[in-house]
Amino acid sequence: MSTLSVPLPPNLEEFINQQVKSGRSPNKAAVVRSALKMLSEEEAVQAVLLAEKGPTLRGDLQELAKKLRTK
Repeated sequence: MSTLSVPLPPNLEEFINQQVKSGRSPNKAAVVRSALKMLSEEEAVQAVLLAEKGPTLRGDLQELAKKLRTK
């Protein structure tokens, strides 16, 4: 695991401190890891939503999976 040093504006530093102070997070690093995880998940959701605008797959899920594996 690596360590990063990131300059933060005062409002974000205060937000992180409040998360720890309120007990929502055990420490500052956990707040940042949680935020990055949420960003990653949101980007994955957006990718799925964009993909849904493409061709729609219909039919038996197992048959579709077989077709996708052969491509």
